[in-house]
Amino acid sequence: MELVNSITHLKLTHFFIIFIFLSLNLSSEVEAEATEVLYKGFKATPNPQISNIQRILSDPSGNYSLCFVRVENDQLSLAIVHVQSFESIWVANLTRLAKWADPTELFFNGSLVLMDSKSGVFWSTYTNGDRVWLSNNSNLQVQKVENGDTSPFVLWQSFNFPSNTLVENQNFTSAMSLVSSNGLYSMRLGLDFFGLYVNDEPGQNRGRMYWRHKALEAKADVIEGKGPIYAVLRSNGYFGMYQNESVPVDVESFNSFQQPVSGVRRIRVEPDGNLKGYFWDGINWILDYQLIKETCELPSPCGAYGLCRPGKGCSCLDNNTEYSSDGCIHPPENQNSRDFCGAHDMYKRLSRNGVELPNKELMDYKKMNTFQECQSACEANCTCWGVVYTNTSGFCYLLNYYPMQSLVGVSDESKMGFFKIREAIGEDKMEVRRSNQAREIRH
Repeated sequence: MELVNSITHLKLTHFFIIFIFLSLNLSSEVEAEATEVLYKGFKATPNPQISNIQRILSDPSGNYSLCFVRVENDQLSLAIVHVQSFESIWVANLTRLAKWADPTELFFNGSLVLMDSKSGVFWSTYTNGDRVWLSNNSNLQVQKVENGDTSPFVLWQSFNFPSNTLVENQNFTSAMSLVSSNGLYSMRLGLDFFGLYVNDEPGQNRGRMYWRHKALEAKADVIEGKGPIYAVLRSNGYFGMYQNESVPVDVESFNSFQQPVSGVRRIRVEPDGNLKGYFWDGINWILDYQLIKETCELPSPCGAYGLCRPGKGCSCLDNNTEYSSDGCIHPPENQNSRDFCGAHDMYKRLSRNGVELPNKELMDYKKMNTFQECQSACEANCTCWGVVYTNTSGFCYLLNYYPMQSLVGVSDESKMGFFKIREAIGEDKMEVRRSNQAREIRH
C-alpha cells in the first residue's frame, strides 16, 4: 500500500495528462464486451482496432466499466468510466503512461497488474487475491474468497485511492485527498473541517489553503480523542462529515436535498479549484452543488497576475497588459525557478492600489506601520513574489508562493499591492531592471 501511495512528480505529470484526456466528451468507438469477474490467469492486451475505450470489466448493472483508455493516440491509461457519459470516475496512478500496443498487458495473478516486458510494472495492487470485481457504485475490489462467494474479504479497493471524484457512500478520510484533473488543487480533511488547497509543489501532499469549511456541529460535536472525522456523499443529496456512524457533525446540502433523483450522484474537485456536486438524470450530469459561489473567490479565476472584479470579470494587474483567456503573464521559457534567489535573477516591479486577496482570513500576516515597510520586507526576501497591504489595519500579507495568482479588485484605494514579475516577460510593456535597481510602476 505504501508503494501505491508514493506519488512522485513524474507520476503526477502523467496522471494529470490522463485526467485531462478523460474529461473530454468521448463519443467514438467503445468495445462492447466486458466480463463481470476476473480470476487468476486473466490477461488483456490493448486492441489496435479500438479507437478510444476498451472495456475490460463491468459492474453487474452495466453502469461502470474498468477500461483501457487511449491517451494521445498511442498510449493508454487504466480507468473506471461511467459508461453512458464516458466520464472517468477513477484513474489508476501509473508510474508512467503505457503504450497502446504489445507488449502492454493487464493481468491478474493475485495482484491486478499493468505492465510490459520492456518497461516493467506501470501499476499494481500488490495483493494475493482470488478475484477482481467491480461493484454497482464503481468500487473496484481485489477479493479473497475463503468461505465461498457469500463473504469475500476485500484486500484492496479503489475507494481507498480516489482521484478527483467521490461517489455515493464512498468514505473520504484524512488519509486521502481528491486532486483536480490538472493537478493544481486538492481537497483534504482536517481535525474538524474539510479544506481546499493550491498544490504549490506538484507531487507534495501539502499546499496553501484557499477555502475551509468548518463543521458547524449543529447535530453533534467533534470530540477530541474520539477518532478522526470522515466525509460521505449521501444518496438523499448532502455531503456529510461524521465522527461516528450515527449522526453527522456537518451537512452540506445539495439543491436536490431530500428530493428523489433517479440517477447516481458524485462530487468532484474541478480544474478551477471549486468543489461541485452532480447527479445523473439519464442523459446528462446535472450540476446540483458548488462550494464556492463567487467566481472571484476561486484561487485563480483570472490566471497569474490577473485581477478579478466581482460582477465585471477579469483584467490584468498591469493596466498596460490586455487580458486574454491565456491570462496576463506567463513564465519565461526555460525558467523553472520558483524564487529570485539566484545570482542573476532579475525582476520588474509593479504596484497597484485597490487590490486584496481572496480568502485572506486563511493567510498569515505581519503588522507593519506603512506600505513601504511591507514592500521592503518583500524586496529583502528572495522567495517573496509580492505583498498586499491594508492601510487601516496595518496588515502585511507576504506572498511567498509561485506563480502569483489572481487578486480581487476593490474600490478601497487603501488596500495596496506590490508585485515582482520575472524578467523577460512582456518587455515591451514594462521597463526591465535588475532586482536591486528595479523601478516601480504605479497605476
